[in-house]
Amino acid sequence: MLSEESLKRIEELKKRYQHPQSVVIDALWMWQKEHGWVSEEGMKQIADLLGIPVHHVYGVVTFYTMFNKQPVGKHKIEVCTNVSCMLRDGEKILKHIESRLNIKAGQTTPDNRFTLVEAECLGSCGTAPMMQVGDRYYENLDAAKVDTILNGLT
Repeated sequence: MLSEESLKRIEELKKRYQHPQSVVIDALWMWQKEHGWVSEEGMKQIADLLGIPVHHVYGVVTFYTMFNKQPVGKHKIEVCTNVSCMLRDGEKILKHIESRLNIKAGQTTPDNRFTLVEAECLGSCGTAPMMQVGDRYYENLDAAKVDTILNGLT
């Protein structure tokens, strides 16, 4: 269930737009912020609130990589391995983190502290290799910088 504040915000947004589909991404962000990920229950509730088919909400969730489709750890680490990062050792950064956390990309540590994800592109090609932790970008990475970053995450 969404908080009263989020429900109120969704109603305000519905009045602003001609089509309820225009509110889907905002509503999904609210759900994910409150629950950490977007469950089938969340997709159904959002569809019901907006009066649209659940398959439309599902299509948005599965199209955009910014939505967590399963529970994630406290720190979601996204490592870019697209062309620019790949050419500047992004794969080595990913392997280093996998080794350091003892998990593979797509997995979460047993203590639910870290989830590691391979990202297709994070839009910071000029500062490759890079990774994103939560909403923060870390650029021009090497193994030592990654270790410092990981050590600083509580």
